[in-house]
Amino acid sequence: MTNAIDAQAQAGAAVYSRTVLAAYDWFVLGFSNRVLWRCPTVEIAALYDRHLSANHLDVGVGSGYFLDRCKFPSAEPRLALMDLNATALEHCARRVARYRPLTVRHNVLTPLPRSGPRFDSIALGYLLHCLPGALPDKAVVFDHLAAVLAPGGVIFGSTLLQGDAPRSWPARRLMDVYNRKGIFSNREDDARGLRAALEQRFDDVQLQLHGCAALFAARGRNVPAT
Repeated sequence: MTNAIDAQAQAGAAVYSRTVLAAYDWFVLGFSNRVLWRCPTVEIAALYDRHLSANHLDVGVGSGYFLDRCKFPSAEPRLALMDLNATALEHCARRVARYRPLTVRHNVLTPLPRSGPRFDSIALGYLLHCLPGALPDKAVVFDHLAAVLAPGGVIFGSTLLQGDAPRSWPARRLMDVYNRKGIFSNREDDARGLRAALEQRFDDVQLQLHGCAALFAARGRNVPAT
C-alpha cells in the first residue's frame, strides 16, 4: 500500500514540468482561479500576507508566485521550500533566490526530516487536492507538519474541494479530467472533512470558501518541543 501511495504522489507531482511551470501563473492563478474555481488569486495572496512569518516553510511550492510577491516581516527570512518535484523546487528557488532558501525534496505523506528550529509558519498552497487518498487519510500531512511547527505557530493554505462546494459545469468537468489523470485526487474532499482534520490537530481553526477553494489557517498547540 505504501508503494502504491508513493507512486500516486509521484504522479501528482510529476505534472509540474518546466513547460507547465512557465504557464502556471497565467493559466492557474490567472485563468483557472478567476474563471473556474472562482477564487481570485488576490485572496490567496492576502492569506500569505496575513500569516507569513520570518521563519517559514512552504510545502508544495508551485511556481513560487506567492513567495515572490508576498510581504515577509523581515528582509532576511529563514525560508525553506519542500516539494516532491525537483523541477518545481529549482524553479521556485531561482525565483526567490534573494532569500537564499533551503530546498528539501520530500514526500510530505511521510514523516519530515527534523533539523534546525521549528517553523513559525507553514503553508500548503493547492497541495491537498493533489495528494492521493481521501481526506482522513491524507490529513496525515498535518501530523507530519505539526511536528516541525513551533508551538503557537500557524499553518495555512488553500485547496480545491468537491462535495457541496459550488462548482460550475466547466469546473466539474476539468476536475473530473484531472482526477482521471491523477493530477488531482479530491473526489471525496469537502469542507466538513477539512475542518474536522484541522480541528483534531490544531487550535483556532479558520476556514473560508471562495468558490470551490477552501482557504484555511490554524494555530499549533502549545506543546513543548521534544
